[in-house]
Amino acid sequence: MGKVTLTKENKIAVLTINRPKVKNALDMEAYEEFESGIKEVVSDSEVRVVVITGSGDSFCAGLDLKFAGVLKNMRPMELVALIKRLQKMFYFEKIGKPIISAVKGYTLGNGCDIALASDFVIAAEDTKMGMVYTNLGLIPDLGGTFRLPRLVGLAKAKELILTGKEIDAEYALKIGMVNKVVPTERLMDETMALADKLAKRAPIALSLSKAAIVKGLDTDLSSTHDFEAYMQSICIQSDDVTEAVTAFMEKRKPDFKGN
Repeated sequence: MGKVTLTKENKIAVLTINRPKVKNALDMEAYEEFESGIKEVVSDSEVRVVVITGSGDSFCAGLDLKFAGVLKNMRPMELVALIKRLQKMFYFEKIGKPIISAVKGYTLGNGCDIALASDFVIAAEDTKMGMVYTNLGLIPDLGGTFRLPRLVGLAKAKELILTGKEIDAEYALKIGMVNKVVPTERLMDETMALADKLAKRAPIALSLSKAAIVKGLDTDLSSTHDFEAYMQSICIQSDDVTEAVTAFMEKRKPDFKGN
């Protein structure tokens, strides 16, 4: 098996970071396999929802420290180019499909950044989340300094990033870092139930709603209104709207095709 595995079933793709012996810490091979997996699910029109999780007892403990030693020996321009490649890889806001992170155990550093980039985060009770970069003399480099303040507010984001402390799942829920906390043994059941619910909704509407939300974070209300009007004109002309109306009249659940 690879360091990142990909399975697909019922319009749901599951990407699993598969390095349990090192708490799913990421080295270059793992990053590259993750990149390939993301590209595949983005291009697969049959996939409507993406779930990210980790094998074993953790989600992702962040950067593999052995790999960090390799990075230290790279020239500055090489390192900048690599970081930009990784940032693009985890730019989930650009992906027009809902992404759910099912986190558990250690969810630290890059692992925490992956969760923050997702549309939904379902956390097991045993989860330990943390932007622990400063503990290693580093800063968040996958978008955490952008996303975390928007989720939890400026003061709490500064606290978490600058102190590098770890927090438990209930505290993460309280401050808005995760959507739901569930018993550890039910993590994937709860996650797949949400994924199945999303997979049955109109994919065009989901994609354009996500795009509108992301755009609205960095623009004014007038511009957001313009964007919503344009996106809505696309939705209204889709076959999915016709199917929704027909299904309502026939008192059945709609079967959306994404056309």
